[in-house]
Amino acid sequence: MRIEKSSRHSKVAGDFGETLVLYWLSKHGFECARVDHTGIDLIARNPHTDELMGISVKSRSRNPGKEKTSVNITRGDLTKAEKACEAFGCVPYFAIVVDAADLMRVFVLSMEHLQSLSSPDTALIGWKMTPEHLTAYYDDPEIKVFELRTASPRWWE
Repeated sequence: MRIEKSSRHSKVAGDFGETLVLYWLSKHGFECARVDHTGIDLIARNPHTDELMGISVKSRSRNPGKEKTSVNITRGDLTKAEKACEAFGCVPYFAIVVDAADLMRVFVLSMEHLQSLSSPDTALIGWKMTPEHLTAYYDDPEIKVFELRTASPRWWE
């Protein structure tokens, strides 16, 4: 079944992803704020490490059958995050939000760790969503993960 998304769905999904990550951080004691700056979307103080995090949020909404599609992050995204974090004196992080069927997954990791998981000579970092990659992400202590399960018990068909 293909879901017909609105013409603004990419913008809505991006805003939602940022708000979701902001909510989850706040719920877990992070002092955090949404920022309107090229390169990062959130700034958060980690209460466990006292680290100031500049977070770039990448949100994707996948149609049924496309749940395993990678999230592509460009080297330009990394450069923008790094420059913004230099300006604010924070450590660059990425939050990857993937809405796939009835499960929304959020991965939070440092930009440094994200880069260590990819080949340095490629223009794109592909955050892969295959079962094998998901298992590796869940097993990696440097990647923080949370999930939301969704259901539509009664909705328009």
